[in-house]
Amino acid sequence: MRLSFLGAAHTVTGSCYLLETNDHKILIDCGMFQGSKRIRSQNYDEFNFIPAEIDCVLLTHAHVDHCGLIPKLYHEGFKGNIYATKATCDLAGIMLPDSAHIQQSDTEMLNRKGQRSGEQPIKPLYTLDDAAACLKHFSPVPYNEQFNIFDTVQAAFYDAGHIMGSAIIELNVTEEGKTSKLVFSGDLGQPDQPIIKDPTFVKGADFLLVESTYGDRIHQVYDKEEALAEIINDTMDRGGNVIIPAFAVGRTQTLLYYLYKLWKSGRIEDVPVILDSPLAISATRIFLGNYREFDEEAIELLKTEGKVPQMPHLRICETAAESRALNSSESSAIILSASGMADAGRILHHLKHNLWRPESTILFAGYQADGSLGRRLVDGIKRVRVLGEEIAVQAQIKMLDGFSAHADSQQIIDWIGHITEPKPAKIFVVHGEPTAQEALKAQIHKEFGIEVYIPFRGDVAKISGRTSTIELSNMPKVSVEMEMEDVLRGFDSEYRQIRRSVLQFAIRRPEMMDSIIRTFDKGWKYMKKLLTPYSGM
Repeated sequence: MRLSFLGAAHTVTGSCYLLETNDHKILIDCGMFQGSKRIRSQNYDEFNFIPAEIDCVLLTHAHVDHCGLIPKLYHEGFKGNIYATKATCDLAGIMLPDSAHIQQSDTEMLNRKGQRSGEQPIKPLYTLDDAAACLKHFSPVPYNEQFNIFDTVQAAFYDAGHIMGSAIIELNVTEEGKTSKLVFSGDLGQPDQPIIKDPTFVKGADFLLVESTYGDRIHQVYDKEEALAEIINDTMDRGGNVIIPAFAVGRTQTLLYYLYKLWKSGRIEDVPVILDSPLAISATRIFLGNYREFDEEAIELLKTEGKVPQMPHLRICETAAESRALNSSESSAIILSASGMADAGRILHHLKHNLWRPESTILFAGYQADGSLGRRLVDGIKRVRVLGEEIAVQAQIKMLDGFSAHADSQQIIDWIGHITEPKPAKIFVVHGEPTAQEALKAQIHKEFGIEVYIPFRGDVAKISGRTSTIELSNMPKVSVEMEMEDVLRGFDSEYRQIRRSVLQFAIRRPEMMDSIIRTFDKGWKYMKKLLTPYSGM
């Protein structure tokens, strides 16, 4: 059999693996590439297979970097079953139409601009019709039960503890008298997180594909409830709002759980909690509809309450008009809104109306990617442009680490350590940036002495029983040099704009020149210090 690595290889997104036997072709995940413009452009590449020849898709979970290209797959000819847990099927029912809406809206905007410059119109990656049609092919499967996909292929889904419905997928494939057990970790969650169960320990594997998002990091351990309560109470005392950019699926529900517990125990007052994200609202309803998948602590809470717990001061904003009205309110509130990295969506309006207010707090509770507005705010930028308006950052900017839905390096190692019957013959480290993958590879080799390979996009593992050989990719790789050139060009462009502005200011206010020079000197020394590990300066 052949296992092709077609995404999440030397990068975090675009999860996609093609398993080919003598008789069948199975796709494990079909995810969207996210990140820089160059990485996103890979979504428009032709598939490295004929979609109509794919017999079925096995889906680990509903995040778009794992399922976001399924509508494209359907549009180009795939008509087989898509196997996933019930909760994943439910969440995909809102995630994929939402993604399609974004594809169509972005394309319409680009075509309006292009029309004015005489460019040919472009088509969206896929449409709402594609998303709706592919959802009819989703087939829910239970956790912990082996089932036959084909006579020679058996599958089982186990709880990955990442988000509601997330799964570790186990495949037993028999070919030419030999059976190979392949395990796909999907995205592994942190143990001891609210609502979601801990990742299931898999007993054995011949070959393991394991994610490495946090392969070079250890999560902080601290009392997150107490830290959250302190930030909320301090902000309420100042008379401001707590604005929380939150991912719609997973992070929002975790924060609501913490807020309920804090309110119920009297650690925060009856401050209005406002959920302002249509996707997060829909996702929360799906979470509540799948409460049987909750962990023991959440189930016990439901038993104690006798119903789904309610905060009387929780408000849900369904419409854009309701969202806009929040910014004219004079009372304090906690507002959870998407997107999680503050780059798009309704959160931008709340930032526009609160970033300049010293009494407000902008609270980030998750990873902020380089270049995102969230990352720039966390890094201490003093002025930002939001919705076309330049705003002075005077609000408190806070970051709570440890809310990630991904296991850290030690938690991944602990999980791998339970795979002993048999121990993997080879481990493929996927779904991570190169530095994280190399760090996890070294740790796996040190702890277990198992052979580890980090595949590039297009690499193929030829498998027979417990033996394998690697067929190297002939696909072009995203150039690190070109990626960095794009980033540096962006810095150059911003610097030139700042240089012009400062020069004009100095001409108008020559008495400020000495102060400007001191500021530039201080900034340059700080930048050199930041870049020393990378520049050899």
